[in-house]
Amino acid sequence: MNNKYTKETYNQKAYSEQEAYDKAKKRVGQIKGFYWHLLSYIVINIVILYMISLHVDSENFWTFNVFSTVFYWGIGLFFHFLGVFGKNVFLGKDWENKKINEILEKEEKQNWE
Repeated sequence: MNNKYTKETYNQKAYSEQEAYDKAKKRVGQIKGFYWHLLSYIVINIVILYMISLHVDSENFWTFNVFSTVFYWGIGLFFHFLGVFGKNVFLGKDWENKKINEILEKEEKQNWE
């Protein structure tokens, strides 16, 4: 019976390791997909803007019509970024608590001086 328990524990551990590996692989695929999207955004928009600049005078180049593809695709790219990295990427999940603790520590330090 002890041997069976050990075998079940081993199988659960192996399963959870495989599950963790699959999850990490999926995450890497999502990140890789975002970077390919970013690369294509940059390259294709440079080509589009270059081609437009050949046919439009400099006065009409700096209009929204010329940059509309860059703008709207940029919105899509931004949402792709949020989908991959999460909405807390800029400040982090615990940013608020860390900042509160930092301020409290500074105030406490000032009170002792």
